[in-house]
Amino acid sequence: MQSPSTPSPAASASTPPGVGFIIVLGSITFLGPLSIHLFFPVMPEVGRALSISPALVGLTFSVTLFVMAFITLVYGSLSDRLGRRPVLLTGLTLFTLGGVLSSFAGSVTGLIVGRVIQALGAGCSATLTRAIAHDAYGSEKLVKIIAYLTMAYTFGPMVAPLVGGVLIDAFGWRSAFWLSSVAGVAILFASWRMIHETHDAAHRRKQAGAAGSGGDGNSSAARRLWRDYRSLLRQPRFLAFVLQTGFSTGTFLAMASGASFLMKDYLGRSATEFGLYFLFFPIGFFLGNLVSSRLSQRVSVETMVLAGSTLMLLGNAVQGWLILDGMMVPLLLFIPGFVTTFAQGIALPNAQAGAIRVDPKLTGTASGIGVFFQMFLGALCAQIYALLSDGSALPMVLTVTCAALLTFAAGVTPWLLRQRERATTRAASALH
Repeated sequence: MQSPSTPSPAASASTPPGVGFIIVLGSITFLGPLSIHLFFPVMPEVGRALSISPALVGLTFSVTLFVMAFITLVYGSLSDRLGRRPVLLTGLTLFTLGGVLSSFAGSVTGLIVGRVIQALGAGCSATLTRAIAHDAYGSEKLVKIIAYLTMAYTFGPMVAPLVGGVLIDAFGWRSAFWLSSVAGVAILFASWRMIHETHDAAHRRKQAGAAGSGGDGNSSAARRLWRDYRSLLRQPRFLAFVLQTGFSTGTFLAMASGASFLMKDYLGRSATEFGLYFLFFPIGFFLGNLVSSRLSQRVSVETMVLAGSTLMLLGNAVQGWLILDGMMVPLLLFIPGFVTTFAQGIALPNAQAGAIRVDPKLTGTASGIGVFFQMFLGALCAQIYALLSDGSALPMVLTVTCAALLTFAAGVTPWLLRQRERATTRAASALH
């Protein structure tokens, strides 16, 4: 049930969203940093406090991404049928509960349980903010709105590792989860007050009616969902876009995970210092998104995705070469990290918008699949690094370089498809 102050769906369709709406929508994107980036300075401390191996510490991190990856598939489809608002509020509640449980964990099992529940809630963030943005602002403004939301997202990574590092040095690793729990309560309340239902009511009724028709409504819904997934994944352009977002996220997460352990265990630096150096990552991402938002209506999404993918590969190649040559200082971890996230900021909003545009009837489902690939491949790369970790920088170099190569391969594909389409069109015009 909507609160009395919440605009009705009908009203929201005719009234442009206010400033408060976009601010709260941007704040929902903080769930990602609070689940992921806040945990970077926690990882070495958890390993010592719970006496567990780097691979198991990596699991407490990557399990969040794996769970978020799979749950986004559910959130996207559920929001298409039930509406964005109730699904969003449920996710925010789970996120807050998971943070509380994690803060009281006395073992690695308890921590993983809390992290899983937190991830079940955080999975609503990226999927639903994109779907809500599409509903409220339309396809024409989608790239720009996604870029702005992603810019808002970068404030989370700017603040989370630094504040987390200070809290950890002062009060211990549990304080990071206290922070995420308090933030979860605030975002939940603001969303309940400000985010109205944006999904068309007639379309929701159609989806719900289709799910309930026939002898087995759940079976029918599952078949329809699988048909939607197959329809999208059979399109090379869509698949390339979501793979690019996934491997680029994996490049960043493997680099950030490696930097966390190398700063603490190899270079002997504090969690607070890691948080300060970590600012290179979100600042690069913020500036990349700023460039993307300025060029979104002048340069094609395919060209922007290719440019970001190429720059990412070049930056990581230079970093790998210098590290293998024997150089290891904090700036060698974080200046290439700036280049990586700047490139990701250029490509990511365009790849996300390009994937969502493939089939306007499946916006929520496409958004869910996109976030699934982003989280799943990101978690996979981070866990591969954790399994290879041996205290040296070589595992990070190998993981990051392979992920960057796969990012480029996926990023160049939509551009090549566009060039082929143009050539076909020119050939057809010449015949006539």
